[in-house]
Amino acid sequence: MTELLLKYFRTKQQEVQSEKVYDTQCPFCSMQCKMQLIEQSVVTRKKYTTVGKDNPTSEGRLCIKGLNAHQHPFHQDRILHPLLKVNGEFVPISWEQAIGHIKEQFTSIQAEDGLNALSVYGSASITNEEAYLLGKFARVALKTRYIDYNGRLCMSAAATAANQTFGLDRGLTNALSEVPHTRVIILAGTNIAECQPTIMPYFEKAKENGAYIIAIDPRETGTTEIADLHLKVKPGMDAALANGMLKVIFEEKLHDEAFIKGRATGFEDVKGYVMSLSLEEISEMTGVSVEHIRLAAMKFAGEESGMIFTARGVEQQIDGTTAVRNLLNILISTGKIGKPYSGYGAITGQGNGQGAREHGQKADQLPGYRLIENEEHRAYIAKVWGVDKDELPGKGVSAFEMFKKIEEGEITGMLLMCSNPVVSNPNANFVKAALKKLKFLVAIDLFVSETAKLADLILPASSYLEDEGTMTNLEGRVTLREASRPCPGEAKHDWQILCEIAKALGKEKYFSYSNAEDIFNELRIASRGGIADYYGITYERIRKEQGILWPCPDLEHKGTERLFEESFAHADGKAKMIAVPNTPEVPKEKPSDEYPLYLTTGRVMSHYLTGVQTRKSAALAARNFESYLEIHPETARKYSIENNRLVMVSSKRGSIVVRSRWSEKIRQDTVFVPFHWADSQNVNLLVGEELDPYCRMPGFKVSAVKIASV
Repeated sequence: MTELLLKYFRTKQQEVQSEKVYDTQCPFCSMQCKMQLIEQSVVTRKKYTTVGKDNPTSEGRLCIKGLNAHQHPFHQDRILHPLLKVNGEFVPISWEQAIGHIKEQFTSIQAEDGLNALSVYGSASITNEEAYLLGKFARVALKTRYIDYNGRLCMSAAATAANQTFGLDRGLTNALSEVPHTRVIILAGTNIAECQPTIMPYFEKAKENGAYIIAIDPRETGTTEIADLHLKVKPGMDAALANGMLKVIFEEKLHDEAFIKGRATGFEDVKGYVMSLSLEEISEMTGVSVEHIRLAAMKFAGEESGMIFTARGVEQQIDGTTAVRNLLNILISTGKIGKPYSGYGAITGQGNGQGAREHGQKADQLPGYRLIENEEHRAYIAKVWGVDKDELPGKGVSAFEMFKKIEEGEITGMLLMCSNPVVSNPNANFVKAALKKLKFLVAIDLFVSETAKLADLILPASSYLEDEGTMTNLEGRVTLREASRPCPGEAKHDWQILCEIAKALGKEKYFSYSNAEDIFNELRIASRGGIADYYGITYERIRKEQGILWPCPDLEHKGTERLFEESFAHADGKAKMIAVPNTPEVPKEKPSDEYPLYLTTGRVMSHYLTGVQTRKSAALAARNFESYLEIHPETARKYSIENNRLVMVSSKRGSIVVRSRWSEKIRQDTVFVPFHWADSQNVNLLVGEELDPYCRMPGFKVSAVKIASV
């Protein structure tokens, strides 16, 4: 018996031959949860386990995506070598050949079509260092004005609204630790239960502490379940709903006159317009009863502290900027900003959606949230980069507008980094057709995505397990993603790829870095004195302090937990209110006899963005292996749609086929389709190309459609 036991234990010892632990952060949402991947070698295979690590934001929590994030870096479809398209097929080539081919194509295109014929399309999932470097690469190595990124499709409305209202855009004006102590919360167009699950305990704790929660959403979701009041608004009517609440606040004299007088401008214009409106008409427009509009307004204004949070439901509209500004009018009118437990939060979507929009990927932007058309800003950044300010190109156009420039023949080449615009952009058929017109498209990615399939050359990138760098989470907290796992095959970091291309183009002296920290130290200087000031943040400090909230202007500064305590970031120190009309200046598509239903879009918990990564995870793909149409049973019966059957959904732009899913949790005039799928299930084939006039955001959340059983 003893001999058998010894043999058993010897076998077990041999089975677990080694164990490695990799510290990292989840590559998905903006919570940027800290975690460890434990790799065990067991006989002939490896076993992986993910565990959460304590940190100030998610406190060690992980959701289903984080627990299974490691499955995509190890997937057999991952690109491990540069791939060149030859006779319609991708063939492996060497890095030397790949860089040489890029040099030849880029040089030829700019010689024939001009410097601005090349474009750069970036990502809000890459590190701060890589986002910063991509902006520098476009303007210094390529000297093109055309650079933008996929964050334009996610956070741009909230960012623009915050900049216009406060003079500064940081995801949350307060640290998340304040949320449990606030007295009233508005969650507008945000389904955090599925999109950022690890943030939910903050709101659940607030509810336990007696906070009153108001949710604004056309659907019942896991988030609306925690609400005391759910305003089931018609899609696209958020600005009008906010006007209704403002009218009640002014009628009941619940606004904070002292705060408004001392710290805001534009109040009289807002009040004058709102008081001319009819609550009954607003109720008819929004589909929310007068009783509920009054209740929401009285509850929010009547408490001593309160917070408003917005996300894509409000923002992804062609009046997204002004809709957010009207919700901020409520915040300012009641004096609930710059105080303990009171403030605004834009629930950032992508992993580095905050940091990626601060340091130069946007068409009009330079590092530190500086503006490319501001001569003082240009001069400062030119000095940091060692170039003449007059050599820096001017402002380009937004992400979707770059495809129009391609269609018009002005842009003939593109460098695409870690994004999938064929699936993520509106009027997706148009985007695909435009990309096919390019003389040369090079894609940097982990997989051959729907967009990468159209590329002439694909370069293998590193994953979150391998690529070290800083990320800025939804709070504005700068964190450091440790990434010590070696790159597989011939994959390289995004920053290394950019440096190698720059070297081939004769710009090596501007791109000589030996690691990500070198780039960050330059970013610190480039951001110094800007709105998003990172100068006082270092890798050493982040490791010691577990992240630092910007602005942090010097090494002794502790970081800024609460913004606007004494003044706003405009020159006069005041917030700017504006009157927002019930009907936007760019008309939204409305249901008609031919297209009688509203279509709105969103996420499901198990997938992320266009699904390129999550659909490579067996555990995540199994939870939602296909798209679907959420439809109210009464609506389904009206159009002869049986439950769990294939349905054709059509708009003026095109059609998709998805499976029906009956639900009494959605408005009867509205259907919902998630946006993580491609090809015949790509809901963005149905979305129009009209853009918000201020931030250039497409109107993903409101389209008119018809449905028919297949």
